[in-house]
Amino acid sequence: MAFNSLFSPIKIRGMELKNRIVFPAMGTKMPTADKYVTDQIIDYHVERVLGGCGLNFTEVCGVHDPSTPAHFLSIGDDKYIPKLKELSDAIHDAGGKSGIQLWQGGMATASYQNHDIVVPSDTPMYGTSEIIPAASIETIKEIVKSFGDAAKRAVEAGFDCVEFHAGHNYSPHAFLSPAFNKRTDQYGGSFENRVRFLIECIEAIRSNIPEDMPLFMRIVAHDDNLEDGITIEETIEFCNLAKKAGVDVLNVSRGNFSSAAIKYEVPPVDLPRGFNVSNAERIKKETGMITIAVGRINDPEQANEIIESGKADMVVIGRGQLADPEFCNKAKDGDVDNIVKCVGCNQGCYDSFINPEAPFITCLRNPALGKEAEYKLVKTETSKKVLISGGGVAGLEAAITLKRRGHNPIVCEASKSLGGQFALAGEAPRKEELKDAAIAMGEMAKREGIEIRLSTSVTPEIIDEINPDEVIIAIGSEPIKPNIPGSNLSHVTNSHDILSGNSTAKGNVVVIGGGLVGLEVAEYLAESTDSITVVEMLDQVAKDLGQLRKICVMESIYAHDIKTLTDAKCVEIKEDAVVIEKSGELQEIPSDSVVIAIGARSRASNDIVEYCEKNNIPHHIIGDAVRARRALNAVAEAAEVARSI
Repeated sequence: MAFNSLFSPIKIRGMELKNRIVFPAMGTKMPTADKYVTDQIIDYHVERVLGGCGLNFTEVCGVHDPSTPAHFLSIGDDKYIPKLKELSDAIHDAGGKSGIQLWQGGMATASYQNHDIVVPSDTPMYGTSEIIPAASIETIKEIVKSFGDAAKRAVEAGFDCVEFHAGHNYSPHAFLSPAFNKRTDQYGGSFENRVRFLIECIEAIRSNIPEDMPLFMRIVAHDDNLEDGITIEETIEFCNLAKKAGVDVLNVSRGNFSSAAIKYEVPPVDLPRGFNVSNAERIKKETGMITIAVGRINDPEQANEIIESGKADMVVIGRGQLADPEFCNKAKDGDVDNIVKCVGCNQGCYDSFINPEAPFITCLRNPALGKEAEYKLVKTETSKKVLISGGGVAGLEAAITLKRRGHNPIVCEASKSLGGQFALAGEAPRKEELKDAAIAMGEMAKREGIEIRLSTSVTPEIIDEINPDEVIIAIGSEPIKPNIPGSNLSHVTNSHDILSGNSTAKGNVVVIGGGLVGLEVAEYLAESTDSITVVEMLDQVAKDLGQLRKICVMESIYAHDIKTLTDAKCVEIKEDAVVIEKSGELQEIPSDSVVIAIGARSRASNDIVEYCEKNNIPHHIIGDAVRARRALNAVAEAAEVARSI
């Protein structure tokens, strides 16, 4: 499969790209506290350049140093130029083209600091009564000059192009959108006044870069979930003005962090693949500008069709290249089956980015993300036979890594198929891609020549027969069986059996447990039941979901009219009702079927451990077999163990 359109060159001013694929600006938490490029960032980018990407953009790079938070890149002072040049040089040496995204964060910086926050109008500080004052005319002029100065530094640092970030309710977008801009001076009110700040920034950038250097601009197609937000018609009108001011390329995104529309910025699996392409297509048609499509583009066939049909000129493949840095090379070579696809889980990229305890972003599908140098696969000098108990994603990750290092892994899976809980999770609404990924991972293991035994539980006899040098225990978890009177009644089942098709529920259904699995089971059953009530002991449902997936799941729960009861404890299950305790009182919820979804516990592996210890066989327990957690943790542990053997 050739994907000729996707891998055709494109020339923009004086810059020629070898293909139409852009690695976009994505936050990593890899910069230093004082905002410098690190070797980690360089390794991260070079890996994608070597993987065949056409154009790599830095993550957001602050143009105004006082308003750029710690651990973000800055280009707000000459002192940053040498390290930025190291990055651009490394990208060039690897055969790629480099772009830098020029950024002023506006309200976004309030999450990191309480000073130098540039907003168009008086804005309440998150969760406080404090008001952030509107930027003065002097501050606006200072920021405009900062964009120009930053562009000049970008040239000195050797970048091939620059991108002006005018989206995602950062400062430029906030000035443009009437949802945020309530000014009454020359920078607010009319459309002409609202675009003034952005046009001045564009002109400042353009006047400080060479004539043959392209200027990209990231925009949102329109505002979502905002009263009086900007329309696509206004966006198109602004883009035509920006074109006259010197912008060459439109990077058409969507979303804002002030509402549920943040889900469009890092779209989870719940959103359709390519959900924003139609907006890029319309903007391209009505501006005549080179346009980039963005939004869950994770498949080369999909990307090629976008270019081939003229919907856009280029595509952003961001998380697709986080999941597989070799995405471009594999697609160009037609090796599509071996592309490790992003599944939109958001666990490693977005959830880790906003988690203060996570040092930097990672990826469920690629544990080497952010560890490119230290996680290079090193061939073993002593090949070992390694028995892996469990063919879920953790077991498969370990097996594939071991095989590529020169070991001889043997996977024994108790069930009839590979993929484990990850494949089961793919039965939930909108999560088919997880099931597809689990199946693809199993097929990849087979192509690697890994011996796989299905319907085979690992017992002392199996270990004795295989006689391994080491053992990895990756047998996962199983549903918790609650100690609730009535939980053994015939109309009571569990979430795993529902999703696997081994059980059904009908009539009035009560789901015990309002975490991720409970809510997904409720959604799964919503079309075939009379009513569904979810009972949760905690003060809110969906506490174990990441922010963006939670938005999507809760929207669906609301749309399906699924009732949720929080601070409610199930104390008994009867033939026709579930008894709960809420606010110190007992209540009965009529029910025809009950689904238990209160979590999972590790499967017992005592017999394997005891046999290994008795026979001095080194063994490793990973993933949910240690304790039930996210797939991200399980795969990370598998990768680490497989590199240590």
